[in-house]
Amino acid sequence: MRKVIYPGTFDPITNGHIDVVDRCLVLFERVIVAVGTQAEKSPLFTVAERVKMIKEVLKDRKGVEVGCFDGLLVDYARKKGASAVVRGLRAVSDFEYEFQMALMSRKLLPTLERIFLVPAEEHIYLSSSIVKEIAMLGGEVSQFVPELVARKLKEKQDSLGIST
Repeated sequence: MRKVIYPGTFDPITNGHIDVVDRCLVLFERVIVAVGTQAEKSPLFTVAERVKMIKEVLKDRKGVEVGCFDGLLVDYARKKGASAVVRGLRAVSDFEYEFQMALMSRKLLPTLERIFLVPAEEHIYLSSSIVKEIAMLGGEVSQFVPELVARKLKEKQDSLGIST
């Protein structure tokens, strides 16, 4: 069975992320959406909250597994039996970073391929950071994320006492 890992922070998952998952499902029998547990990005949602949201949003897609990992992605890929890692690219700056990571991964686990996918044009500008900023400033994000995620962003805004 061909498995691919789609790693990321997913804080929160956006329509662009979902587009990449759907593209992966055309190429692979199994897509593992892997939430990184490293907190260097200062996530808004906990790992458990992100995993739960992603599972709910992707529940109708056959062949999708959602999990989390800590440590080296190549170790997680080896453990899961994945043959590739997919990353979405939005801009040239994404490519520069991902290219560097791909070369390092190849050194650590030569059998693990890196695949770069470009999301649909309507999602190319989307990032979780931008969506969070819009949401926390009281903007409407329902066109960028699934309804569940928009609701969770509003709940998070309320729980943090952020008023607009």
